[in-house]
Amino acid sequence: MEHLRVLRHQLISLAPPLHPPHFPAQTPSESGRPAQNLIFKNIRVYWMAFIVYWGIVLFGYDTGIAGGVVSQPYFQRSFGLIDAQGNKDQKRINAVSSNVVSVLQAGAFFGALGSAPMSAYIGRKYTLTVFSVVFLVGAILTTVAEGSNGLAEIYAGRVISGIGIGAISAVAPAFVSECAPKEVRGRITGLFQIMVAIGVMISYFINYGVGINIKTGVNVWRLPFGFQLVPAGIMAFGLLTIKESPRWLASVGRRDAAIANLAYLRKEPVDSESVIHEMAEIEAAIQEEREARQGLGIKEAFFGKGNFIRFVIAFVIFLLQQWAGQNSVNYYAPQIFASIGYTGTKNSLLASGIYGVVKVVATAIFIFFGVETLGRKLSLFISAMGMGTLFFIIGAVLKTHPPPPVVSGQPPPVPPPASKAMAGLLYIYVCFYSMGWGPLPWVYVSDIFPTRTRHYGLALASSSQWLWNFVVSKVTPDMISNLQYKIFLMFATVNIGAMGTFSLLIPETKGRSLEEMDVIFGSISAEQRQADIDKLERTEHKRGDVNEKASDHADSVDRKV
Repeated sequence: MEHLRVLRHQLISLAPPLHPPHFPAQTPSESGRPAQNLIFKNIRVYWMAFIVYWGIVLFGYDTGIAGGVVSQPYFQRSFGLIDAQGNKDQKRINAVSSNVVSVLQAGAFFGALGSAPMSAYIGRKYTLTVFSVVFLVGAILTTVAEGSNGLAEIYAGRVISGIGIGAISAVAPAFVSECAPKEVRGRITGLFQIMVAIGVMISYFINYGVGINIKTGVNVWRLPFGFQLVPAGIMAFGLLTIKESPRWLASVGRRDAAIANLAYLRKEPVDSESVIHEMAEIEAAIQEEREARQGLGIKEAFFGKGNFIRFVIAFVIFLLQQWAGQNSVNYYAPQIFASIGYTGTKNSLLASGIYGVVKVVATAIFIFFGVETLGRKLSLFISAMGMGTLFFIIGAVLKTHPPPPVVSGQPPPVPPPASKAMAGLLYIYVCFYSMGWGPLPWVYVSDIFPTRTRHYGLALASSSQWLWNFVVSKVTPDMISNLQYKIFLMFATVNIGAMGTFSLLIPETKGRSLEEMDVIFGSISAEQRQADIDKLERTEHKRGDVNEKASDHADSVDRKV
């Protein structure tokens, strides 16, 4: 930090102002600033999140598309799931359906784990670039699949795509969290779940459009699988327009680039008080971590003071999220709606599409208006209680009012009132999911880890998400067939008994900076952290004063000469 003040003056002299005149310099600590000003103030952070989260659209799209593709009659005939007489092999259909969905999660599990060392070594931006290319390779292989080896090609493509998605899902929220200011970090990080919901919604309507308009031909699966290339391409090219994480740059000793990128993201000059303070806070945390872990490796990162509980929370929160029931509905929405009476391609796919729209709207409303108001704990608790209650009601209605049986050769019956009621309850259910257990696990795990271990924490969280994602997607088709109404009762019990309790046990992180998490989890005392920040700020200002006096003296000498 010896030359930090000089560096700032050099940057200012070489570059145009980083914010236009109508954006007055304001510090992050100022209160009462209008929300609209905050949005414009942080527009570069929102843009960065928008680009990075196109990879998360892929997350939602790929998890939502497979169940609808496999449920198409032409797909089933092409790959031997329906014989020449039109008889369905339901056991094989369940197996192929679960395989097409779950092999993506298997690949994603390893992609999430593999992203950690790469992200630590080459940075967040370039890691995302590499894995977006990996995803494109898998998407192309899945799209061109055909013939006797077509199913194997789909499986291979889904695994490769999964590796890409797993890494993106681990790195993207860490990248966004490290760049976002604390006032809007929950909202910006929460865009993750909005993009997931948008991806799922798009997949439902593409399945619906294909199911209604394309009855035969390879486009039954090529069009849905090929659409993956659009968001992947947007992300790959969009990454060229954004900058690396200031916190990662600082953690690898690149202070010059770190403070320049931080000032750029905050739309402030590099010598503004707010940038100086935030940079001092970042460096104080990194310096403390470095001193505490000097000579120690990954073991200390996981088991160092105040760290182990963070990794436990990151693992458990996604274990519970995957057993909330939402992903079973996501992956197998047509089958779920058929099980409650929406039989036939058009009925089940249209009901799924409406479900996707409700999810996007509810998620967006919560992220923009609720995530920084209610807080993490209360939102998670209300979400769990609401979901569990609705699942108990759906299970009871399905038990007492089962849908009419489907007669072979006859048009699907009109959904009875009980089925419409259950569909309505599922739409309300997803609203509760969207206000808590959908977006907040990603927000929460992005909050709690320090800079040097954040990539490990997000990798563990993401791998936990994909591991349990894999398990749930693998067993759901058989659970739908075998448990029937009991599947809703099972999910209801998990929601209220496990998720509600967990919500009350974790600490609140709303409105706290990333560096304050060490204090919350006991890695360092609040007094010691403040002393470290004050010391660095005093040192910085003293150096600035010395440099200014030296500059004034040099100017005086120049004038005399």
